[in-house]
Amino acid sequence: MTSPADPLRSQTRPPAGNVTELIDGDVHNVVPDTRALFPYLSDHWREHINNTLFKGVPETSYPRWAPTTERPGSELPDWRQAASDLSVIKRDVLDADRLSFAVLCCTYAIDSLHNPDAAIAMARAVNDWQIAEWLDKDERLRATIVVPTQLPAEAAREIDRVGDHPGFVQVGIPVRSAVPYGSRLHAPLWDAISRKRLVGAIHFGGAPGTPPTPSGWPSYYLEEHVGMAQVFQTQVVSLVTEGVFDLHPDLRVVLLEAGVTWMGPFLWRFDKEWRNLRRLVPWVKRAPSAYVRDHIRLTIQPVDAPPSDIQLRQAIEQIGSDEMLVYSSDYPHRHASEPSRLLSVVTESHAARIRSANARALWKLP
Repeated sequence: MTSPADPLRSQTRPPAGNVTELIDGDVHNVVPDTRALFPYLSDHWREHINNTLFKGVPETSYPRWAPTTERPGSELPDWRQAASDLSVIKRDVLDADRLSFAVLCCTYAIDSLHNPDAAIAMARAVNDWQIAEWLDKDERLRATIVVPTQLPAEAAREIDRVGDHPGFVQVGIPVRSAVPYGSRLHAPLWDAISRKRLVGAIHFGGAPGTPPTPSGWPSYYLEEHVGMAQVFQTQVVSLVTEGVFDLHPDLRVVLLEAGVTWMGPFLWRFDKEWRNLRRLVPWVKRAPSAYVRDHIRLTIQPVDAPPSDIQLRQAIEQIGSDEMLVYSSDYPHRHASEPSRLLSVVTESHAARIRSANARALWKLP
């Protein structure tokens, strides 16, 4: 029976979906350079950028020319960053894959700005840039609101400012943070996301100024990249344990670029520890796995797949739901395994859900 606190399912089981329709849940749109935001910044900030050392966001989770950053063919001339040109995204993704919709995910690292006024101004400019340069130019696009997550009250104000625009379907939240997102310090952020009926999109990366591992600063990007799955797990534990889904029973969250095969064993451990320690968190009234399956979805790229198709199928089955995975290409980032492999090992009905039906339910697409 469907749980009354389940925001992603109807009272009857949703249809499996069109086996040929495709909705891409993670296509990156990149601010080409700070000057692209000048039409959307005040005179003060344009002058500040022109006349000081401040040139906008200094950090990114995708270093230029790293093997994971730009796939072959996505490079642009004149040193422009991949995925910064709508015409190229139309050619490479929207038209090439015959998408019904693509959800854009701009990961402009507002969380790396320590000047709060700069963070607020740049976030506003990025969102206005997305409306004018992307959403107004192709009806197949949906987008992610960029917010200063390090300033939850200001993030809520920005969500209220643009959250009613029909093109925005989610709020971007970098998975790395100074304080876990379940903390009451982040309450204004979740209140606003819930109030506007948007999705909380927790994405790979972030630049909060704190180490990306529990043990401190690693030496190599590989260490940071591999360890990001542990950061996602930490955020999921925080959201459930601190009662965010009890406070917001209609809240929807998607984990972007988190990988998927870790989820089944993680849920086993989470349920086991909750049974031992549930008296410490009496507001968590159901098994954590129930909250996760009801409220959280994952995009499938990158597919952290084992070598055997049988093992991959078993890992997907261990998640315990055919409604949790959402198709994504992660354009323009490069990965060793293609989404087609995961789609090939699940049932036809499950593959159809991954390709479109789960995305429609998550983002409330027409």
